[in-house]
Amino acid sequence: MRLIFPLLVWISFLILTGSSQGETKFKIDGKVLELDESNFESAISSFDLILVDFYAPWCGHCKRLAPQLDEAAPVLAGLKEPIVIAKVNADKYKRLANKYEIDAFPMLKIFMHGVPTEYYGPRKAELLIRYLKKFVAPNVAMLGSDAAVTEFVEEAGTFFPIFIGFGLDESIITNLAIKYKKKAWFAVAKDFSEDAMVLHDFDKVPAFIAIQPAYNEHNIFYGPFEEGFLEDFIKQNFLPLTVPINHDTLKLLKDDKRKIVLTLVEDDSDEKSQKLIKYLKAAASANRDLVFAYVGVKQWEEFADTFEVNKKEKLPKMVIWDGDVEYLTVIDSESIVDEEDHGSQISRFLEGYREGKTEQKRIAGPSFMGYINSLIGINTVYIIVFLVAMIMLIRSLGNEEPRRVSTQDQSDEATDVWRPLRDDEGEKED
Repeated sequence: MRLIFPLLVWISFLILTGSSQGETKFKIDGKVLELDESNFESAISSFDLILVDFYAPWCGHCKRLAPQLDEAAPVLAGLKEPIVIAKVNADKYKRLANKYEIDAFPMLKIFMHGVPTEYYGPRKAELLIRYLKKFVAPNVAMLGSDAAVTEFVEEAGTFFPIFIGFGLDESIITNLAIKYKKKAWFAVAKDFSEDAMVLHDFDKVPAFIAIQPAYNEHNIFYGPFEEGFLEDFIKQNFLPLTVPINHDTLKLLKDDKRKIVLTLVEDDSDEKSQKLIKYLKAAASANRDLVFAYVGVKQWEEFADTFEVNKKEKLPKMVIWDGDVEYLTVIDSESIVDEEDHGSQISRFLEGYREGKTEQKRIAGPSFMGYINSLIGINTVYIIVFLVAMIMLIRSLGNEEPRRVSTQDQSDEATDVWRPLRDDEGEKED
């Protein structure tokens, strides 16, 4: 055993760091590239933009996604600025899966100049192509007419917020457009009529308009047009005024550092909840330093239960969530059951929070891996896990087939099982 332990440490080091690879040349031929641990790093450094599908051969969702990627690949490869699609068998190449935090299949990631970001867009070929074209579009589109503005909004689709400066100089927003290219569309309208002003509900220029096409929302900024104020406005409008909690919006919330005012209701689609959401939108407009979100127990019971919601709980209920494992209740104000007084109840809740009349709690079932990683780091975890596995393997004479963790079915694609958003391993990867 004295010789085995140093050997295992050395082997685990090689597995985690990987050996240096010679540069591999790739050609853009419209086919989906098959990558592995020998050529992955070379591939993502060879292309300005590459979409990578981390899949498992046994995953039914992965099998349904593959033809869509095959269909999109030649179209994207033929763009003036080509976009490459690649795939990795993450079930086989676990080092890559661990490095890029692949915990469900299929998982898509966009690599821009080698930097990864999770893909949140559609997975049907036609829509996927439209979504990805955004990443090679101009940083700021120049619009010269009302028709151009309308066409820009329509072509942008519903997956990103849209920011349009009316009567603004392009240079004012260029730096911010480059900085947030992955998250939003940016444009400047030079020539437009009063009809455009009426349509977008602003009455003077210059004006900077934020549009949330998926939620039919827009907000207007009249200045001051200094980068700091503009950036605050942009960041506040990446999300709608009230965010419905689901797997996709949780991923978006991960990047927002504001505290989350979370309202839990029985059913977020019923008439009572829709009336409440209107009050929440009004509160959100007046409290832009906070994110307002809501979730229905009927829509996602597993998530709601982590905030101590049970059959005896009086709903609606409000909490202040940090997006991770801790949340605050406001003493004597968390339940807002009086339908005739929702506005006042929400105001009292926010006043209590800002005055510090709160009680701190932890969600049920915190992230164990997040806790371990915060103490010793993700790579150390992998080394320990590998060493323990190797020692157990040496001690056992039988061959036991490894377990596979399946993912949940959600609509037409695989989704992550609910877990806290801001695990420390995610922060370190960034």
